[in-house]
Amino acid sequence: MYRDNKGLSLIAVMISIAAVSLLLRIAIGQIIKINIAQNEADASNTMKLISAALENYAKNYKDAYPSNLSVLIETTPPYLEKDFTSFESIKGYEYNCDRLDPLGYNCLASPVKCMLSGEKSFTIITGGIISSEDCRRRE
Repeated sequence: MYRDNKGLSLIAVMISIAAVSLLLRIAIGQIIKINIAQNEADASNTMKLISAALENYAKNYKDAYPSNLSVLIETTPPYLEKDFTSFESIKGYEYNCDRLDPLGYNCLASPVKCMLSGEKSFTIITGGIISSEDCRRRE
């Protein structure tokens, strides 16, 4: 009796490819989750940094907030190292201060690609009050 081993080896290769594909899918999913968690932690910390700089500025300037973040960089010593709103994105997040006037502020950090670079949007308002919400609610 003659046995054909070519068919068996083809099946073994196909099973191996399927197993490797499954492992890669699981690994890539975990890598994306870790990346999202790091991006969100950075965004939250950046928002707290912006708020602390704005609040410290207001304490030193008779409770008046600056009209833009560049003022915080130009002072000596600077309250911030860089204007986060002037960059297209930083670590998967875009920063924007919708309201920045002498009476207060409202700043937002939102992921560049919702569910890929981050799952949460962060808002910080006058007084350092930070909140987060699912980025899908903003789309």
